[in-house]
Amino acid sequence: MEGIKLNQIGVSFKGSGSYVPDQILTNQKISQKVDTSDEWIKSRTGIAERRISSSGDNVTEMGYKAAKTAISMANWDIETIDLIILATSTPHDLFGSAPSIQAKLGANNAVAFDLTAACSGFLFALITASQFLKGGSFKRALVIGADQLSSFVDWNDRRSCILFGDGAGALAIEAISEFDNFIGFDMQTDGERGSFLNLPSKNKMDSIIDNVNFLSGGFSPIQMNGQEVYKFAVREVPLILDKLFRKTNISSDEIDWLVLHQANQRILDSVGERLKISRKKILSNLENYGNTSAATIPLMMDEAIRNNKIKQNDIIATSGFGAGLSWGAALIKWG
Repeated sequence: MEGIKLNQIGVSFKGSGSYVPDQILTNQKISQKVDTSDEWIKSRTGIAERRISSSGDNVTEMGYKAAKTAISMANWDIETIDLIILATSTPHDLFGSAPSIQAKLGANNAVAFDLTAACSGFLFALITASQFLKGGSFKRALVIGADQLSSFVDWNDRRSCILFGDGAGALAIEAISEFDNFIGFDMQTDGERGSFLNLPSKNKMDSIIDNVNFLSGGFSPIQMNGQEVYKFAVREVPLILDKLFRKTNISSDEIDWLVLHQANQRILDSVGERLKISRKKILSNLENYGNTSAATIPLMMDEAIRNNKIKQNDIIATSGFGAGLSWGAALIKWG
């Protein structure tokens, strides 16, 4: 299948990059902290180990390193980048970390901002950037997903501490007039179910002066209803992907790869089964990294591209899903 021919602007995918911290936390090491085991974790999640940030491995640094490798693959002049979107829920600076990445890269002509949508963040950011390019506002964009969830995990909660890790990934995308390799997308949000997965603020009442109080800032650890999140994912992700297949007149048989948010191997397998997509086409690396939130999709794509699994003109179905609750899907053609 060739890219869709257009009389308008389309999107081409030019490069990928990723970065993970060096520090490895295995299931065996977690079992020394909480009552669990390597077998129990693997059988329920598929995760064997995850990367944990230490000093220097904040979201800005991880995002910068992932972006740099994506720019290198794209062979871009830094000065030609117009837009940088950082998908993260754990910024190094609550006012935004994308501008710091822009400065570190020396991308002086780029506008940069953060986008927060948790595990759907990268997909939402990729869709947002593609619309800017198709609208003619910008020519070249970097889309980065980076999260440092280890800072917000309750390491005494064995239900959640086994799941999360840190990392970053990035894609370099470009406006082009000959074809459009961003084939289609869909996005959904259901705030009624938002309580299933949260990183809520935790405020302490204090006083400025007599009779004038304020709430000091802070956050509680990640709170998750794992059973409800699982049921949500295995139901909604196949539905939104199937809807997108029908909207774009592409069947699941035509897909070369399925790249889902790397949350749980059972979710990946269930979605593949419901869509009748072969396991050979389902890309997974969560065994090595766990759930890195906004980083999972670009981290998986970069690994597959550099291992020559994803090749030029391959059609990729991808879906991000998680807190909000939010979820989305996109069909792209690599190249």
